[in-house]
Amino acid sequence: MTPETLQAVAVAAAQERSLELVLKHIVEGLASQKGIALARVWLFGPGDICERCRWQTTCFERARCLHLVASQGHALSGHEDWSRLNGDFSRFPLNKAKVGWVGATGQPLLIKRIEDEKGWVWKPDWALGEKIRSFAGQPLIFRGETLGVLAVFSRSELDESALGWLRVFAMQAAVAIANSRAFEEIEDLRRRLELENAYLRDQVHAATAFSGTILGQSAAIRHVFEQVEIVAPTDATVLVLGESGVGKELVARAIHGRSPRRDRPLVKVNCTAIPRELFESEFFGHVKGAFSGAFANRVGRFQLADGGTLFLDEVGELPAEMQPKLLRVLQEGEFEPVGDAKTRRVNVRIIGATSRDLKALARSGQFRQDLYYRLSVFPIEVPPLRERREDIPLLARHFLAIASQRFHRTGLDFTDDDLGRLHAYHWPGNVRELQNVINRSVISAASGSLCLELGEAYEAEKESPKELREAADCATNVRTQYEIKRLERENIIAALAQCEGRIYGPKGAAALLGMKPTTLCARIKKLNLNPRPKHQAPAQSRRNVVDPA
Repeated sequence: MTPETLQAVAVAAAQERSLELVLKHIVEGLASQKGIALARVWLFGPGDICERCRWQTTCFERARCLHLVASQGHALSGHEDWSRLNGDFSRFPLNKAKVGWVGATGQPLLIKRIEDEKGWVWKPDWALGEKIRSFAGQPLIFRGETLGVLAVFSRSELDESALGWLRVFAMQAAVAIANSRAFEEIEDLRRRLELENAYLRDQVHAATAFSGTILGQSAAIRHVFEQVEIVAPTDATVLVLGESGVGKELVARAIHGRSPRRDRPLVKVNCTAIPRELFESEFFGHVKGAFSGAFANRVGRFQLADGGTLFLDEVGELPAEMQPKLLRVLQEGEFEPVGDAKTRRVNVRIIGATSRDLKALARSGQFRQDLYYRLSVFPIEVPPLRERREDIPLLARHFLAIASQRFHRTGLDFTDDDLGRLHAYHWPGNVRELQNVINRSVISAASGSLCLELGEAYEAEKESPKELREAADCATNVRTQYEIKRLERENIIAALAQCEGRIYGPKGAAALLGMKPTTLCARIKKLNLNPRPKHQAPAQSRRNVVDPA
């Protein structure tokens, strides 16, 4: 080993920020030296293979051991790949064999002639077959901490001078390894901050849309408020139940905002929007090279939410293969990123939400029962909007104020008829549908008037006159199809006459009939009617008096 070559290798390693590249420069540089058969680096890591380790019965420190992280050499046979990181040399407990002794003591070890020191040789047949003459091991020490062990196996005899140069090289290599780890940690923190900023932006957007507040004065929603106040100060897992659009995420935000974790992020995971094959990476993160396309380390949602709250929206859609892994994190607070053997610990509160009957799914075997009971420590059921109709005017005016500001509209307000229609509608989409209806009405508002367009089911119900709706509930008052068409025709003619032929707008026949203008136009065309009022129409002709049958 020449000092000049070792110095060049150390400089090249120090310029890299990736730990993988630093280690590659170290072992390839040493293996290129004359006489060096094999160069390897072991770094301290967790004791991850204790159950199948050959030293399990004599190893008393199972918390950590030396992991082989880089290897490069040239086998005489040419068939053995010395760059692989698994095999007999992949783990060394402390004080076991040469490498374990160097790691435990922090002292260098030089064996000039292996044949004279057979007590140190683990595989003498391997050393003999590869003509290994000497071994030199140096601890990798940075700021008083032993990071691992750097070792070389040489086919030429090494002396004290070579060990001295290897010691200097190991000092520089330890600095390069520590720096690369720091750079990777900084990069992970940068990615985590970027993700946190993205989540915070989402939270701000959601707060703008919903003002971050659950609105309502009904008894049903007051019961939800009471449950939130009870469970928020605790760390209990919460399961929020309710139909789509009732505001389950708002309940989760309210719990987080009233908890001791309020200063840490609330991280949302939509379980319906993640491909099955990416769930584990999304939850727990992955390391570079863990799978095809993993070009860099990625922080998972659990690590991102450490110290805060993780909101699992539509948790009932969680794939079966992910359910036991989620259960482990809930019970033990531990997980491993994809492709990484290092166990991470997190302190995360879980709030789940679902619009499905999770209890029934658990009974039928479609969802793990133990996970269901772990999630539903404190269930909160959010009532649908049709069960809290007295809150509709408050919610509608709240959404109207937000939409008017967002879309730069002024002077808009509801009429009594508008509020009556909103109150009568059954709201299958709940609060989300209500907000969307208000937004559309504000966008399309003309001349300071709102035009509410409700769902198709409501329009179909309103298209028939009151007498027909009452007749549907009365078995003794059944009308023929001819009578229904006649009543519909007469009703539309009366509306057109009252509105002087106007169809569109707040004073048009469509608004009076409670249907969309396009629907009314289709009915007029189908019935072959003249939308002009009678006093403006020409003499009645047979064309305008069509048998409705």
